[in-house]
Amino acid sequence: MDASVEAVKVAGSPDGPVPVLVLGVEGRRDVLPVFIAFEEAESIARGLDAEDFGRPLTHDLTLDIVEELGGRVTQAVIRGVEEGTFVADIHLDTPRANTVVDCRPSDAVALVARTNAPIKVAREVFEDAREPLANYADFDDIREVAR
Repeated sequence: MDASVEAVKVAGSPDGPVPVLVLGVEGRRDVLPVFIAFEEAESIARGLDAEDFGRPLTHDLTLDIVEELGGRVTQAVIRGVEEGTFVADIHLDTPRANTVVDCRPSDAVALVARTNAPIKVAREVFEDAREPLANYADFDDIREVAR
């Protein structure tokens, strides 16, 4: 299923801020919430905003390496859940071949946020974990919390 970043939000908790990547799926009212680390949440927002810090941060550096080696990121795929954790792949087109690299969903989305490559979500993953978008309406945008 085709997906896009609806928001990168942060909820308060007794243990501190808890970031959530909110993915919308084309043609669906519900969203897929993916709870992620604060650093990756900030990186996704920076990628979406095309924010330049001069020196590359981790996801910028990773993308620079892929591109310097003649490759390009073609898509991110959230393909399953293993032991309660979402799992993803980043798909790369390289001079030698197309390749798929296992990664965290947050890293995959942080990379595609910098390239406009598509995000895909396995149908069964979305159906099992979907929630109403309204559940995240009162959460703060990561940009408000991080700056």
